[in-house]
Amino acid sequence: MLISLELFVMLVLANGAPVVAALVLGRHWSAAVDGGRLWRDGRPIFGKSKTWRGVVSGTLACGLFAWLTGIGLLFGLLFGLLGLAGDMLSSFIKRRAGLVSSARATGLDQVPEALLPMLLAWYWLDLNWLLVTAVVVLFTLSNILLSPLLYRLGIRHQPH
Repeated sequence: MLISLELFVMLVLANGAPVVAALVLGRHWSAAVDGGRLWRDGRPIFGKSKTWRGVVSGTLACGLFAWLTGIGLLFGLLFGLLGLAGDMLSSFIKRRAGLVSSARATGLDQVPEALLPMLLAWYWLDLNWLLVTAVVVLFTLSNILLSPLLYRLGIRHQPH
């Protein structure tokens, strides 16, 4: 049971650390991962909200947490990186669908960024599928339900 809570916290860190880093660092290190390039459909690859600052901060936050809890630094770094890769995959799909950066896409905004790192956890930590599914569902629901509150508190820039 403790491992599921730790993995949930790591998912929150992978997604929350970039937001905190943006608040603390402002425009510093805010270069877009896609470099502002466009895909062959003429739309941004990911969009300007996917930054190297976010990739580094989310990955390091997960790595540090995993190291402190004894799960392991390498696992944490990979977990965080996969969470952010899932987030970028969602952005890529949303851009192909013609949705603007930060547009709402319930499920697509949460599941890939939770599922990709949880597949690593399933393999690396020999977890059962029920636990993996439970953490993905918990993260998805909490993200959907808490995002409007974080927006009202001024922590998020979008209510979703």
